[in-house]
Amino acid sequence: VRWELRTRPFLRSAEFLWQEGHTAHATREEAVETARQMLDVYADVCRDVLAMPVVKGVKSPTERFAGADDTFTIEALMQNGWALQSGTSHFLGQNFAKAFDVTFSDDANQQQHVWATSWGVSTRLVGALIMSHSDDSGLVLPPAVAPTQAVVVPISPGPDKQPEQHAEL
Repeated sequence: VRWELRTRPFLRSAEFLWQEGHTAHATREEAVETARQMLDVYADVCRDVLAMPVVKGVKSPTERFAGADDTFTIEALMQNGWALQSGTSHFLGQNFAKAFDVTFSDDANQQQHVWATSWGVSTRLVGALIMSHSDDSGLVLPPAVAPTQAVVVPISPGPDKQPEQHAEL
């Protein structure tokens, strides 16, 4: 359970679901490449599946994941003009490997600490999807998410309602 002072459905909740991955590499270059590749995967899903364009960036040292050497991010622009962090990928360097003694045997049979990554998205993407594709008239999901679209048409239970009163239903 996460202790949030102010919760918001899908964006900041006490309990949330996420997809997360971790990798360990022999070289710094492989780890950085993987961290950037996963950020590209998340950006592609947002663009191609969720019809939600994002901007890729790098977090400042004060904003990056604690213990990471670099945090890469995708930010989606919401209708109110705010940017919403929608996914992150972290190059952890060897910080956690040294702290937890995660090693491998190199070609010379010497123990080396791994170069690590961590990356993930959460139910926040659902909130971003809703915020990007809805307004006061409802929600229109992209075809890749909802290939069959439906419209709800309220029908008055009796003759006492005029068509303009249907919105009240």
